[in-house]
Amino acid sequence: MGPLIPQNLINGDLNFFFALIIGLAFGFILEQAGFSSSRKLAGVFYGYDFVVLKVFFTAGVTAATGLFFMKYLGWIDFNFLYINPLYLWSALVGGIIMGFGFILGGFCPGTSLAAAVIGKIDAMVFIAGMFIGVFLFGAFYPVFEPLHLGNNLGNVFIYDTLGISQSWFLFFLIMMALMAFVITQLIEDNSTKFKELLNSQKLSLGFPVLFLLILAFTAVILPEHRKSNIRETDKTALYNNILSHERYIPFDKIAYNLTKKLKDLQLVDVRSAEEFKMFHLPGAINIPLEEVLSAESLKLCKNEEKPVVFYSNGSVKADMAWFFTFRAGYKKVKVLRGGLNKFFSSIFEEQVWEPTKNIQELSFRRFILKTRQFFREGQFESSKNDQNNNIPVINETSIKPVKGGC
Repeated sequence: MGPLIPQNLINGDLNFFFALIIGLAFGFILEQAGFSSSRKLAGVFYGYDFVVLKVFFTAGVTAATGLFFMKYLGWIDFNFLYINPLYLWSALVGGIIMGFGFILGGFCPGTSLAAAVIGKIDAMVFIAGMFIGVFLFGAFYPVFEPLHLGNNLGNVFIYDTLGISQSWFLFFLIMMALMAFVITQLIEDNSTKFKELLNSQKLSLGFPVLFLLILAFTAVILPEHRKSNIRETDKTALYNNILSHERYIPFDKIAYNLTKKLKDLQLVDVRSAEEFKMFHLPGAINIPLEEVLSAESLKLCKNEEKPVVFYSNGSVKADMAWFFTFRAGYKKVKVLRGGLNKFFSSIFEEQVWEPTKNIQELSFRRFILKTRQFFREGQFESSKNDQNNNIPVINETSIKPVKGGC
């Protein structure tokens, strides 16, 4: 069902219902196109009617174009497409047998069903022959098995086999189809047999040709990978930011903001809801990692004046949250370096400090002691009672050292 079921546009339980509707529509179109006539179908082999060629090319171009642009737009994931494995020898032999059957009987399996429905006796005989062939193949399968499974090339795409990109393959397929349409139209215009078989008004090819040319050149000029949104970060910039570690905020900056009860940064806890309920930093809100890219969650990142600081127990989940949002184009996102483990170990682990007269070092030591006392004495409300889910704003405030002697 194309992108409809994966994108939750229709219920998957309706799959067979829509398949039935599409099948009925397909049969109706075949019949209306004249595919219930064996004379018309066989005409492609005798050079007086090329409707089969045109329909097959139209179907191929439509399917290839639809898959290409749906994949580009993210509506279809090729990883979930089932590709029939290519058994080369059975494909070649089967193609030859079907070709001879098409010439002699005037039908292929699908067109024979369309013709049989409207009462064509030759189509019914053709279908009976198919069933006999299927029975013989099944009954003597051990004999046919080496041929049937011979030279398995796997689940391959034709453009990979040809060593070209999908966009260029689509371009060449459209060009080939256009050439086939134009050449066969010229042949049919000069064919007395075709005019006798189908007395119809000549169709104008101007608009369809122009439309196909636009699709072909669009496929070629599109970038290889589509941005999921206009803000998306360039891969080079993303790579440089990963290497620079600029995304990390040290524990002391977060502690400073908490102890001073500043409202200049938004803490986002990306752990599970259960872990968040057990304990979380004051003022933090809970957005589990799997929900970071939801529309509601991304509203936090749109405020350029209020950076978001992701944290978890360690840095792994927070780093992933940063990666998702930064790649989506939101630059004001940070990560608490080391997570909660680093945060509390840096504050509460007893340290042996060497004597020093360095003013900045002494100031930092006093800050750690005051922060430790602040948390131990509970000078802010318990995190379990903290219901502040408003969106605070972030400005990275540097910790200014205390001037003067000790």
